[in-house]
Amino acid sequence: MLINCVVYENGTKLADIPVGRINEYIALPNCFVWVALHDPTQNEMDEVQQAFDLHPLAVEDAQKGHQRPKVEEYGDSLFVVLHLIDADTDHARSSMTVGEADVFVGRNYVVSVRNRSTHGFAEVRERCEREPELLKNGPGFVLYALMDAVVDRYFPAIDAFDVELEAIEESIFTLGGARENIQRLYSLKQRLTVLKHAVAPLLEGTNKLHGGRVPQVCMGTQEYFRDVLDHLSRINGTIDSMRDTIGTAIQANLSLVTISDGEVTKRLAAWAAIFAVCTAFVGVWGMNFEHMPELKWRYGYAMALGLIVAVCGYLYHRFRKAGWV
Repeated sequence: MLINCVVYENGTKLADIPVGRINEYIALPNCFVWVALHDPTQNEMDEVQQAFDLHPLAVEDAQKGHQRPKVEEYGDSLFVVLHLIDADTDHARSSMTVGEADVFVGRNYVVSVRNRSTHGFAEVRERCEREPELLKNGPGFVLYALMDAVVDRYFPAIDAFDVELEAIEESIFTLGGARENIQRLYSLKQRLTVLKHAVAPLLEGTNKLHGGRVPQVCMGTQEYFRDVLDHLSRINGTIDSMRDTIGTAIQANLSLVTISDGEVTKRLAAWAAIFAVCTAFVGVWGMNFEHMPELKWRYGYAMALGLIVAVCGYLYHRFRKAGWV
C-alpha cells in the first residue's frame, strides 16, 4: 500500500505526487522524492522499481522479507535493512513483535518499505519537514532520520526487559517458584536474542556510513550516523550485560533447586533410617522360633515396644539436631 509519495526541493516539501509522475521531478536539480510503502503488492514494487531503476537483487530481498539487518551498496545507491521492534510494555511480562523496514537510497530518492509492523514513520517525516536546513542534505539525512527512529524504538524494549529481569531476580528466592522462574528467564533470554540479532549486524553496517569510505549519498551526514552508532553500541552493551545476568540467575535458580532437592533427600533418608530400625526389631521378634529368648517373658512385648520407641526417638533427636528432619 502506498503511504506517501512526496517531492522535496532544497529541504522544503514541494508537492504530493502520484508514482507515475516521479520521473518528472527526480530530473530537477536540488530535488528528491521520498516514497513510503507498507506491505506493498508486487505491482506496487514493480512500479517503484521502474521509476527509480532500483537494483533487482535489492528489490528481491525487499519482496522476500525476513532479511538480516544490513547496509549494502549498489553502485551509487544504498539498500538498508532494519528490524522493527514493537514492544508491548504494558504488562509484567513484556512481549514483542518483529517487523522489517527496507530502505532504498539514491542521489535523488528515498524509498522506505515497511513490512509486518503497524508502527509507521509519520513522525519521522514530520521531524524532517520541521528541519528544512537539515533536510537540504537530501536522502542521506532521511536515511539517518529513519535509522535513528528505528534504533530509538529499541530503548523501550530494553527498559521493559530490565524491569522484568529485576522482578524475576526478586522472586528467585521465593519457595516453590523455581520452575516458573526458569521459564521466564529463558523466555526473556530468547527475546533478548531477537533484539541482539537486530542490533549487532546493524552496528557493523552503520559503521560503514560513519568512518572510512563513506557512500556518496551519505556525505555531509557522517556525524549524524555517528550518533546512531553510539546508540547501537550502548544497546548492544546493555544486551550483553543482561544476557550475562540472565545466565547467572539461571545458574543460581538451578543451584537453589539442587539445594532444595538435597534437603528433601536428607529428610527422606532420615525417616527411612528411623523406620528401618523399627522394621529390624519387628522382623527379629516376629520370627516364629520355638526356643526364641524372652518369648515366654511376661513383659517382653512391652520391653520390645519400649526399646523400639527409645531407639527411634534417639535417631529422631540426632537427625533433628543435624537439620535433617
